[in-house]
Amino acid sequence: MKAWWIRPGVRVLAALLLPLLVPAIITALIWALPGDPAEIICPPSTCGGTSELAARWHLDQGPWSFFTRWVSEALTGEFGMSWRLEQGLPVAALLVESIPVTVKLVLLALVPIVLGVVGAATGIIPQRADGVFATVGLVPALVFALLGSAAVVVKFGASAFSEDANLWRLGIGAVVLGMSDGAFASAVSGVRSVFSAERNQRYVGIAILRGERPLANMLPNVAPALAGQMRARILHLLSGAVVVEVVLGLTGVGDLLWSGTLLQDFGVVLAAATTFACLSAVLLLLQAAVEVGVALHVRRAPPVADAMLAGGG
Repeated sequence: MKAWWIRPGVRVLAALLLPLLVPAIITALIWALPGDPAEIICPPSTCGGTSELAARWHLDQGPWSFFTRWVSEALTGEFGMSWRLEQGLPVAALLVESIPVTVKLVLLALVPIVLGVVGAATGIIPQRADGVFATVGLVPALVFALLGSAAVVVKFGASAFSEDANLWRLGIGAVVLGMSDGAFASAVSGVRSVFSAERNQRYVGIAILRGERPLANMLPNVAPALAGQMRARILHLLSGAVVVEVVLGLTGVGDLLWSGTLLQDFGVVLAAATTFACLSAVLLLLQAAVEVGVALHVRRAPPVADAMLAGGG
């Protein structure tokens, strides 16, 4: 316990570096492509004013100048203009439209995950059901998303992009994210294994003898592991959101990232990828906060022997 702060400290450091590392890698990839970045985006043979566009997008002074300028502007909420996807439109405006869609999709997809976690922790979901969940989880999100997209088209026909249809797409996308690619099955089996191992600890047996509820005693000790598992589940959902949004036609950050990549709109790609990096950083900070809280709780708690004496044991 003397070095309890190391693990959350590393997570905080990673959370601070991640939003810088992702745009740095993308910038390096832009300059790693064959040819001048400005000429790739605006070939002189097909469009004029390449040098002017390079100056406008800060591509004329090398990767370091481009990266530092982009980061400094991004810190103020300025992400520049779309280069190709919605040429001339502020990327920030595209993000404002896209982020709520992705957030709603992931939050809805978390509902079955959280229910599975609670069911596994309390024993409501029997272990014999794990095989069924694992079988369903073998189906890729792409397959379920394609089936869901077809179902929306069949149901709504010519109105497949109406407001009601979009709500259906969002709901179907959430179910697909929450159940496919082993998301639900991993959440259930992971939590079950954590609590199963913790029940073998001596303090749990003591708590039972004292008439206390085992779950309440185990939660503080398993909280860091549960926080790590939930972070992994949410990251899994965020990565799967790209596929689900593209296939189902949901205009979220994943769809924005995919469209920007296809059109080599690096301004959009930088902003969308950095948004995902920032979300991952927030999850790291939350996990670090849980670890710090648990460590402080444990440091304040009396040793098991003292607790037994205090309870008359």
